[in-house]
Amino acid sequence: MRLAYLDMFSGVSGDMLLGACLDAGVPLPELEEALALLGLGGIRLSTERVERHGIAATRCVVEVPDGAGQRGLAEILDLIEGSGLPASVRERAGRVFEALAGAEAKVHDTTPDRIHFHEVGALDAIVDVVGGVWCLERLGIERVHASPFTLGSGWVEAAHGTLPVPPPAVLELVAGWPLAESRVAVELTTPTGAALVTTLAEGRGIPVGFVPSLMGYGAGTRELESQPNLLRIVIGDAAAPEDEVAIVECDLDDMSPQLFEPLADGLYAAGALDVHWTPVQMKKQRPGVTVRVLGPLGAVERLGEVLFAETTTIGFRWWPVSRSTLVRETGEAVSSLGTVAVKRVRRADGRWEVRPEYESCRDIARRLERPVRDVLAALTAELNPEPLVLRDE
Repeated sequence: MRLAYLDMFSGVSGDMLLGACLDAGVPLPELEEALALLGLGGIRLSTERVERHGIAATRCVVEVPDGAGQRGLAEILDLIEGSGLPASVRERAGRVFEALAGAEAKVHDTTPDRIHFHEVGALDAIVDVVGGVWCLERLGIERVHASPFTLGSGWVEAAHGTLPVPPPAVLELVAGWPLAESRVAVELTTPTGAALVTTLAEGRGIPVGFVPSLMGYGAGTRELESQPNLLRIVIGDAAAPEDEVAIVECDLDDMSPQLFEPLADGLYAAGALDVHWTPVQMKKQRPGVTVRVLGPLGAVERLGEVLFAETTTIGFRWWPVSRSTLVRETGEAVSSLGTVAVKRVRRADGRWEVRPEYESCRDIARRLERPVRDVLAALTAELNPEPLVLRDE
């Protein structure tokens, strides 16, 4: 899986992300062609090579016409949706603006539809957000991870007056994300940068097994004496995210047994990898059931929604877990009893083991009017006459 790790040791902004992606190999003319699909006139992009504390980097300069005005959320979403950009870019860019508007609305005690993007300039924000999303897709990034946020400190002048750093909207956006200590008395993370990262990043920290192959550095506008004001993007390969799993569980003592079947169906439909329940003794000596679900880390919210909808629970708990799995494949095999669905598992010693799927064996057993266990045993023996030992060529 192609993965990008955003190392925000000196914060993040929209133009820093553009610069980092351009430094990593995105051609500027292609970015300009993509942004031209928005139909915005008067925008000029250029790059310059800079050096920050001995590190060479790319700075992306975005020039917009004077008096370009402001746009509300609905106008920006319509503009993006009406462009000729790929659907995935339109969808992700729209979510970034919705997050940005939601944070600003909460700070100003209003609604997202009444927010105008005056803090960064409407055109600047559109270029940064759409350009950043498009660049990540151009680089072939399938998943984004991010370091802790470095926010800065001190004060910043904004449209509403002098604000503390980090600004309230930035704090709203990074709620729930880890923060790194910073004693630099400047604003390091902007609202646009925070919205981009918290919307696009699916993982926090460097994933296990990540193998970097390409780096890019995007320079911020400000030069700092104490540190290089850069955003680093590290691109490489990592294990598929399905290896990141979580356990989700709750306890029940007042639910009809008849409702457990639709509960399991709903959990599997929401992405559960395994579902089971265990008898337990609840408080007041009541017999109860613990429902435990194993699922992808990214499916925790969906699995929780099923628990709330299909059970009587008023809460659930979850935690990430590590697991080790054997290499496996699914497919079909031709046998003396007919075609059967199988799973091929590569054992630790290099041998492949073929395991007939139960449902397929059940169907064959019904057709032949034979016991399912006999069919399962016969197919297992037939498909594994002598386990194949893999050898490196």
